[in-house]
Amino acid sequence: MKTTYCNPLDLGYRYSHMNEGKRLSHREGADPTLIFFKGTYYAFVSMSAGFWYSPDLLNWQFHPAKNLLIYDYAPDVRQIGEYLYFCASRRSVNCPILRTRDPLTEEFEQVSAPFPFWDPDLFQDDDGRVYLYWGCTNTQPIWGVEMNPETMEPIGEKVPLVYGRETELGYERPGDNGVVDRESSVVYQHLKHMFNPATGKIEFPEGMEGLGGYSADAMTAIFLSVGKPYIEGAFMTKHDGKYYLQYACPGTQYNTYADGVYVGDGPLGPFTLQKSNPYSSKPGGFITGAGHGSTICDEFGNLWHASTMRISRNHDFERRIGLFPAGFDKDGVMFCNQNFADYPHEVPQGRFDAAAQQPKWMLLSYHKPVTASSGANPELVVNENIRDWWSAETAEAGEWLCVDLEKTEDVRAIQVNFADEALSPEFPAEEYGSDRGDRRIELEPQISHYTLEVSTDGEHWTVLEKVSRECSNGYYEYPDGISARFIRVTGGELPYGQVMRISGLRVFGNGSGETCEAAQAKAERVNDLEALVSWQHMENAQGCNVRYGIAPDKLYMSWLVYGADEVKLTTLIQGQEYYVCVDSFNENGITPGKVIKVV
Repeated sequence: MKTTYCNPLDLGYRYSHMNEGKRLSHREGADPTLIFFKGTYYAFVSMSAGFWYSPDLLNWQFHPAKNLLIYDYAPDVRQIGEYLYFCASRRSVNCPILRTRDPLTEEFEQVSAPFPFWDPDLFQDDDGRVYLYWGCTNTQPIWGVEMNPETMEPIGEKVPLVYGRETELGYERPGDNGVVDRESSVVYQHLKHMFNPATGKIEFPEGMEGLGGYSADAMTAIFLSVGKPYIEGAFMTKHDGKYYLQYACPGTQYNTYADGVYVGDGPLGPFTLQKSNPYSSKPGGFITGAGHGSTICDEFGNLWHASTMRISRNHDFERRIGLFPAGFDKDGVMFCNQNFADYPHEVPQGRFDAAAQQPKWMLLSYHKPVTASSGANPELVVNENIRDWWSAETAEAGEWLCVDLEKTEDVRAIQVNFADEALSPEFPAEEYGSDRGDRRIELEPQISHYTLEVSTDGEHWTVLEKVSRECSNGYYEYPDGISARFIRVTGGELPYGQVMRISGLRVFGNGSGETCEAAQAKAERVNDLEALVSWQHMENAQGCNVRYGIAPDKLYMSWLVYGADEVKLTTLIQGQEYYVCVDSFNENGITPGKVIKVV
């Protein structure tokens, strides 16, 4: 049984086949709602045609549920009484609310279908009262309303709770690294010639009364919303009498996709922005993004946060799932520990300090020599970027890829990340099953066959794994250690007969050399929402993990940096003071830096 996990989680992500003018395919798993229900952990994930369950947050099994509103995004599950309640997203028709006493053995029954909503979250307070939160646009807020716990119909009027504030909150700005690019938008390019800056409105040419069924006022609202963040993915957590309303922004396709949090004295507010924000954020490293998630308490009383991580190369919605330790500090600040969040981490079987969690092992494979049976640029598998990859030249079994660690090392874990590219299997039009007929979720497991081997001399090989399962981000743990210099993956039959493509062959363990020197850093506020952090060049460092926050003892945010001597933090809050600590690292460990104030 595993004792560690590595993000993105090793789940059997299902293929989504899109028909949006052209056909394309990608694996997708997003918007996770995690819950501990009657002694079992469950993970409900968008576009999965089922859900996963686990006894320990480490070993997950898939349960197919193809009739469970599988084309409705952002499934939400909550326990209310003896039931597990389920709902998901529909914009134009009423959304069903379902329930079951046991999702593994009983069907879900419908309780109500109160009204259309998107990105829902049900929450039951300690007094038994139930609330629903929802919202997912760049023009509207997160909403909340009280629900009748018996009928699951609304009580009273909905209340606006959280609006976008991208001019004040750096982490809400849409665009990679917070760089807003309105002019690249198709909508902007299409409408800019009709926008009159003097009136601030779209003005149709003479004789034109509408566009696509929208009036000039409606098109003005759409035009002005370009470059504004999506405010979405609400989730409520109660702690010590306070209500922590989490929300996602600015968009799932950006490396800065994050969860923020507001705090209130009641379930419908009013809410005040927590000073330490974003609550969940992973803008740097192998895989980025950590937005639209859920926060649960495990069987030992520890908090965990699950959220969406982005690839977004074949499609904006090409995504994976991440898991992170979370908690509240002594001052009631909600935080998520995402230091080295795509390295192996333990799931302790008991109480632990979430803020103190460190990676179990370090990365041994970064920028090491790579050879392959065919194909160009095999070095891309060790550059710590899931968004590019090596491709073999053929789809024949036997294509291989090998990483040379340059010396025999103590290997403790290996992660094999497969990629998809220009994949578009043909299906009959009637098999696209969403309401718009533009998506087909693959209901049958698509098995990946490959072999993982190690060697100390490149001639004599030991087979570690013969893999034959639904697997795009395989993670294999060897807690007693394996002495190896060469790590090789050999492909067999892959989904839809595609060629072998690997975005990361990542090897973790205990390096046998010296740790790097401490970083000598400085941090300067560039503007209201950004700061530039820089440090001296260190030859023996792989990179630096920049921790930052609102106080020297509240460095809850982090930005993992490889192969650079600076980073611009673009997620800051206007008017908020910040402190920074730059920790240097290499395959042999982490060297803590000094805490400094951003000036």
